[in-house]
Amino acid sequence: MNRTARGVTIGAVAVGGLILTSCAGGAAPGDDGDVTITYSNFISAGGNEDNLTKIVEAFESENEGITVEVKTLPYADYFTALQTDLAGGTASDVFDIEFANYAAYQQSGVLAPLDDVDTGAYQASLVDAYATDGTSYALPSSFSNVVLFYNADLFDAAGLEYPTADWTWEDEQAAAEQLTDAGAGVWGDYQPISYHEYYKAVAQAGGEFLSDDGTAVGFTSPEGIAAAEWLIGKSGSTMPTAEQGAGTPDFDSGLFSSGKLAMWHSGIWMFGSLADADFSWDIAVEPGDQQHASALFSNAVGVSAGSKHTDAATAFAEFLTSSATTVETRLEAGWELPPIADQSELAAYLDITPPANRQAVFDSLENVALAPSIGDGQAEMQDIVTEELTEAAAGRKTVEQALADAEQRITPLLG
Repeated sequence: MNRTARGVTIGAVAVGGLILTSCAGGAAPGDDGDVTITYSNFISAGGNEDNLTKIVEAFESENEGITVEVKTLPYADYFTALQTDLAGGTASDVFDIEFANYAAYQQSGVLAPLDDVDTGAYQASLVDAYATDGTSYALPSSFSNVVLFYNADLFDAAGLEYPTADWTWEDEQAAAEQLTDAGAGVWGDYQPISYHEYYKAVAQAGGEFLSDDGTAVGFTSPEGIAAAEWLIGKSGSTMPTAEQGAGTPDFDSGLFSSGKLAMWHSGIWMFGSLADADFSWDIAVEPGDQQHASALFSNAVGVSAGSKHTDAATAFAEFLTSSATTVETRLEAGWELPPIADQSELAAYLDITPPANRQAVFDSLENVALAPSIGDGQAEMQDIVTEELTEAAAGRKTVEQALADAEQRITPLLG
């Protein structure tokens, strides 16, 4: 799946106004003190159901008296069902969320605070993504991120040094210009002109996509303009235009896998499809302008604030996200990455090649650009930004006019 296209925000639901009732999933304790908790998820749908079963069985074995009932739904159906359950007070004790959903859920009061969890077990940037005023309201369950892929053979042929974590936009542009041979169908760079790349580029330029209080856009600033110019300036120079195929499904992955693309901004979920590529490739931390900022795609689990078994549910949420069983299962299955901080437990992942520099995956977490989240208007906001940037890339608007128009259209969506 091309998660760059999906991002972490498609499927965001409107949870404002949900009425939290005292009823929630999970049976009451029996006479013997045993409890049953429920877990609703989408993360295992489509091939990882058995892997989830392995984790659940290990938890039940280590926590005698707690039974976990699992409900798995496809991603396309999950959030609609969850919204219905939350509104009706029938939500599971533990349930999956995405980062883009987190703020709306937390503000609506459906997530229980997780005060007793040792969050030191997780990557710090992932913990921060699901915390409000210093309190965790969800635990990260997995992550993936975006890195800079590069074709080492093309770099070697051009006599250029490979990208490093110290690279800036200027370095990337200079290399892309030398590596581009449009006549031969070889391009130096590919970075989608879209909302998902733009908010990250704004952060890399040292700016803010939204104001601190979320009530105004910040991308019409000099930094926002620089970010848009960085993306749009590549089109037709170091990367193909829309007329040449850019933006069509799988065009970028096909271009890179065919050896016709020198650098590619994409996600680590593409490693598997490139394992048998007939050229040498590797990855690096994405270059920045004023600073590094990497896009993070993350899932998490929350505990229902209405659960009658909060302790048991919290114990399961912690086991599901950070236990040795979970880490081993995820790594063996290639089922996204566990969010743990102890990299020694991830040695098996780092040893898999290609790419040789898998350490860049974790180095990218040191400076993360979290996706802006505004609640009900999220999908519309994303579409507006992509539409306006596309207009600028096509030459129908200036960058400044496109961003001003985006601001005018988005402002009514903000709280």
